[in-house]
Amino acid sequence: MWEKHSHKKCIQDALGHAEKICLERKCKLTLIRKKVLQLIWKSHKPIKAYDLLAQLSSADFIEKPPTVYRALQFLSGNQLIHRIESQNAYIGCNVNHEGLDSKFFICDECNEVEELTEPNVNKTLTEVSKKLGFTPSLVNVEIHGTCAQCTQQ
Repeated sequence: MWEKHSHKKCIQDALGHAEKICLERKCKLTLIRKKVLQLIWKSHKPIKAYDLLAQLSSADFIEKPPTVYRALQFLSGNQLIHRIESQNAYIGCNVNHEGLDSKFFICDECNEVEELTEPNVNKTLTEVSKKLGFTPSLVNVEIHGTCAQCTQQ
């Protein structure tokens, strides 16, 4: 978790994954959707919609909030990004999801986010839901704490 790597490669991988998903689902990765996805993948830290809006706007052109929110809705709906509820912000996703769930480790020191893809956690949550007769429409688990790198510093 939190290994040093190339964000440029992350962005390229994310765009490649997004293009593949869009091709499979017969939907379009428009220029604005692509730009929003690139900005989200610039780091592994959650970014708020209005920060995206500011980065997309320039002295010559002001992007409108609905445009950004529509792009976020598309990217989220196709599971290319996730919303970090506790921060009202977004983070990139390159995991193939089969369900409605998202689980994250969020470092309160450096604000980096790591998505948890442990199948046993999904299995346990599904079993407990069934036992209670509960049908989840969204599962979003956020575990806040300190990452190993920040703990060592």
